Amino acid sequence: MTTIATLLREAATILSDSSDSAALDAEILLCLALDKPRSHLRAWPDRVPEAERTLHFQTLLQQRRQGMPVAYLTGRREFWSRDFQVTPDVLIPRPETELLIEISLSLLPKDQPVKIIDLGTGSGIIAITLAKELPQAEVTATDLSLAALEVARHNAAAHAAEPIRFLHSNWFASAPKEKFDLVISNPPYIAENDDHLDRGDVRFEPRTALTAPQQGLADIRTIAGDARGYLKTGGHLLIEHGYDQEQAAQSIFRDLGYDSVQTYKDLSGQPRATYGRNAENRKTQG
Repeated sequence: MTTIATLLREAATILSDSSDSAALDAEILLCLALDKPRSHLRAWPDRVPEAERTLHFQTLLQQRRQGMPVAYLTGRREFWSRDFQVTPDVLIPRPETELLIEISLSLLPKDQPVKIIDLGTGSGIIAITLAKELPQAEVTATDLSLAALEVARHNAAAHAAEPIRFLHSNWFASAPKEKFDLVISNPPYIAENDDHLDRGDVRFEPRTALTAPQQGLADIRTIAGDARGYLKTGGHLLIEHGYDQEQAAQSIFRDLGYDSVQTYKDLSGQPRATYGRNAENRKTQG
């Protein structure tokens, strides 16, 4: 007869070699198996779960031990204090991406109509969050993956953000010929030969959403180049990138004619997102 407290203790030991958050992972997975909140674990540590629940927990535990991300096991991940569905068809939302939301909200008026396009929306976290935080915004979101778009649409419906226009598109390829106040993206930016791809959660995430040619810079170049034709004069371009791509991203932006170029750091102090303002086309001046 194995109690909740014993299950958690044994699970944390089992996961200690494969997870940096073994005890937390054990709690989350046991809650999933029991269909109970974490407060239940603390209130009833001596309770013995039903045999089928324990078996389910042991199955989840083995999957986690083999490296399967907790977010894919639970099918959920929090972002900007909202709960989002995630599947292996989309990247797992990460806290550092919240920086894009913070910057966007500082750039755009909350009480005026604005047009936003989120390129490579994945689970829809950026598009949905901005739609909820900016009620007058007209938001378009694109993705090349139909499976990802299904997840994004599900999340939009769950958060009552259904006016978002979702498009099956390779970046701007099928985007409307409109002018946007903000082009925003968290594109693939990991180099294809990066050895981090063989470690941790990224082993299970869609490779096409992680890596890009040209040492991870190809999609950043494409988005920044094409965005000049889709941004209003004075419009904003904001792209997430790797911690070691600050100088490269800034050079790309400046070479393409953006001004006010700057890079923002995430909460851990790493360069994480580069911004550029769409200046008037210099070829038409004077």
